[in-house]
Amino acid sequence: MRSLTPLRQRFCLRFFKNISNEGTRYSKERLVDRLQIRGKTRWDMPFLSCAPWLCCAFLLIAPTALKAADPKETTSPPSTSTIHSAATAAKGDPAASPWPGGRLDQWHGFVRHRFAVDGASAWVVEPRQAAPGKPWSWCLEFPDAFTDRTGVLQLLEHGFHHVHLEVGNTFGSPRALEQFEAFYQVLQRGGLGPKAALVGISRGGLYAYRFAAKKPERVACIYGDAPVCDFKSWPGGKGTGKGSAGDWSQLQRHYGFANEAEALAFNGNPVDRLAPLAKAKVRLIHVVGDTDDVVPVAENTSLIESRYKALGGQIQVIHKPGVGHHPHGLDDPTPVVTFIRESFRDRQP
Repeated sequence: MRSLTPLRQRFCLRFFKNISNEGTRYSKERLVDRLQIRGKTRWDMPFLSCAPWLCCAFLLIAPTALKAADPKETTSPPSTSTIHSAATAAKGDPAASPWPGGRLDQWHGFVRHRFAVDGASAWVVEPRQAAPGKPWSWCLEFPDAFTDRTGVLQLLEHGFHHVHLEVGNTFGSPRALEQFEAFYQVLQRGGLGPKAALVGISRGGLYAYRFAAKKPERVACIYGDAPVCDFKSWPGGKGTGKGSAGDWSQLQRHYGFANEAEALAFNGNPVDRLAPLAKAKVRLIHVVGDTDDVVPVAENTSLIESRYKALGGQIQVIHKPGVGHHPHGLDDPTPVVTFIRESFRDRQP
């Protein structure tokens, strides 16, 4: 296309010269003659004056248009906005995700991956920038309760992933533990660190402690918030607490107990299984309301505290004077966030 440039220039110069001469001649003729020059009628005469200009414009524009249409001549890199859009699309593409199948949504402003594991709904929330070693918190129950008071949102800001498996109201039963095991394996294949910060709110204490007692090497710390640590206390109601007859009946069914006596004789409650945690140096932190009459502190957290210290374990208990079972968490959850983050320092194998 470049070899045509001198020819195009010469042609345009000659064309403009001819137009100038022709225009001078036309100006000396009468109007009626100009309307009938060389056999042209008044209907097609207007096109005569503009045709040279259209031809000239075509010669000037055509090479540029042809060059743009020729991919061999397109050497400009894609714009920054195009690259950014492609990267954003790839990041949000479920097919590029380390999690099996599933779909994407938002959880408190963070990207959440939803999928199924062993018959249960699961999700993983991504931080905007993962911390080194990809630490993670796992709220076993209840993940959507008092999230602004439990510190999980702050942990996400610090680069923690946050996960949950919906096993329902199963009280940390043997079947639930099997599902937790399957979920943990998926999380490991997805690249998360080997240890979790377990979060157990209320009955979630049963889930968290029973999983940790079975696999203590997978746990960096446990945060229990008004946690159930002995199901004889709740839902059994065999102490000073209110209990829950309906939940007590469900628990016996999920655990496969033949009768209540078998449930009461069970020695696999969190208060009974602390030695493996102490040996693995799992750190514990509890937040409790001192007037809790649903999950009484004396029958749950106080037993964990005294027994864990006797085993040489590390536990911190934050008391809320005059507060009952609700609200969970703290007005400022910074102490919990700091405790959990410290639990991951120098603890990765």
